[in-house]
Amino acid sequence: MSIKPRLFSTFQCLRHENPLGLPRSGAPPQIPRMQRGLPTKRPLPSVRKTIAVSSAKGGVGKSTIAVNLALAFARLGHRTGILDTDIFGPSIPTLLSLNGQEPRLSEGNQLLPIVNYGVKSMSMGYLVGEEKPVVWRGLMVMKALQQLLWEVEWGGLDILVMDLPPGTGDTQLTITQQVVLDGAIVISTPQDIALKDAVKGVEMMRKVNVPLLGMVQNMSVFICPNCNHSTHIFGSEGVAQACSKHKVPFLGDIPLHASICDDADRGKPTVVAEPGTGRAQAFMAIAERIAKDIKL
Repeated sequence: MSIKPRLFSTFQCLRHENPLGLPRSGAPPQIPRMQRGLPTKRPLPSVRKTIAVSSAKGGVGKSTIAVNLALAFARLGHRTGILDTDIFGPSIPTLLSLNGQEPRLSEGNQLLPIVNYGVKSMSMGYLVGEEKPVVWRGLMVMKALQQLLWEVEWGGLDILVMDLPPGTGDTQLTITQQVVLDGAIVISTPQDIALKDAVKGVEMMRKVNVPLLGMVQNMSVFICPNCNHSTHIFGSEGVAQACSKHKVPFLGDIPLHASICDDADRGKPTVVAEPGTGRAQAFMAIAERIAKDIKL
C-alpha cells in the first residue's frame, strides 16, 4: 500500500464542512439519511465488531480501561483498533505513548491509524498539538467526529473499541444513531455520585437500542502494598447492586492500584507493562467475556 505524506493541517483556516482539513478528492459520500431525517446505521468499513466504552461521568478511569481492553483483545490474537471519540479531551495518544505522532493519508485520502503495542489507533490528539485546546462550537465538533468515524482506513479489524467522552450528549447520540454497535460497556466507580451518572448512560444505551454488554466496577478495592490490608475506599458493591437493580450484566472489578495509574501515565498500560499481575488478568478476563458475548 502506497502511503502519501501528510498534506493537511488543522492550523489552516478551517471550514465547518471539513474541520480536520482533509483533502476533498476521493472523500466518501455523505452518510445517507432516511426519509424522516435521521441517519441510517451502518457498520464501520473493514471493521467486523465495534464496541463502545462509556461512563457518562468523567474521572472514573474509562479511557484507561478502554485502552487496556483493546490491548487485551490484541493479546487474545484479534486484530484490534481503538478510536478516541473525545474531541476536547483526547487521552489515547498519552495512554499509548504516541504524543507528537501525526497520521498520514492513504491514496484515497483516508487517515491511516497509528500503531503501538499491536493496536491501531486514531484520535483528535494526533491532529492538534498536545497542549493546544480545541475551541470549537458544536457544528465543527460533529463534522470532525464524522471524519473520525468514516474517513479512517482501518485496513481490516476484528474489533474496534470506541472510547466515548463523558456524558450522554451529541457525540454519544451521533455514534449510536449512525454506527452499528455490537455492544456497549459502562464504567463506574462504586460511589453513588458516579453511579447516578452511570445509570443514565445505561438508560441512554437502552433508549437508542444498543446492546448492553455490562458494567465494570473500577477502583473497587485498595490493597496496601505494605501490610496487604484491603480497603474499599469508594465502597464495595455499588456497581454490582446497580447491575442487579437495572438487570445489567456485571463484567468484573478493576482494583485501585498505583501501578495502573503509573502505567497509564508513562504510556505503557498495565496489560503490556505487567501482564502477569492480577490487575492485568482482571482486564484479560473482562476482554475474554466480551469476546465470547459478541461472538468475536
